[in-house]
Amino acid sequence: MASQFKKPTTSILLLFTTLFYLQCFHVSAYEFEVGGSKGWLVPPSNNTIFYKDWASHNRFSVGDTIRCRYKKDSVMEVSESEYKKCNSTQPLFFSNTGNTVFQLDHSGPFYFISGVSGHCERGQKMIIKVLTSEEFSSGRRSSASKSAALSCGLLKLVLMSSVGSYLF
Repeated sequence: MASQFKKPTTSILLLFTTLFYLQCFHVSAYEFEVGGSKGWLVPPSNNTIFYKDWASHNRFSVGDTIRCRYKKDSVMEVSESEYKKCNSTQPLFFSNTGNTVFQLDHSGPFYFISGVSGHCERGQKMIIKVLTSEEFSSGRRSSASKSAALSCGLLKLVLMSSVGSYLF
């Protein structure tokens, strides 16, 4: 009687293990929260390099997205010259929804500024450098994505050993 239940349970366990393994294996893009818990805002006084520091602590890859959360503001992608002037009348991208998601669709630099007058001059601007696949494979991701990959790897190991001990 016990053997009747073992076969369907084994099949279901193998199916879930396989699906979990594939989910972990195919994750390649990452979403970054701009500014971390602070979001997209005018940095505190005398901290005009806040977003420069934030961006330099992350490694961006083609296909990643950035999320900007803000209140009564906007985010614009601009050219390098407009970034240096902190002004744009013709941004490449503009959003003022309060929760903007922007996909990094090619390697190279992306320039972002606030669309509110005076905010850029006070440090609400950033350059994101998206690495080529060759640069990215030799670099490092942020600690959040490294820990996610480690957790996924450990869970795969535990699941596979559990399935192996259950079957044999």
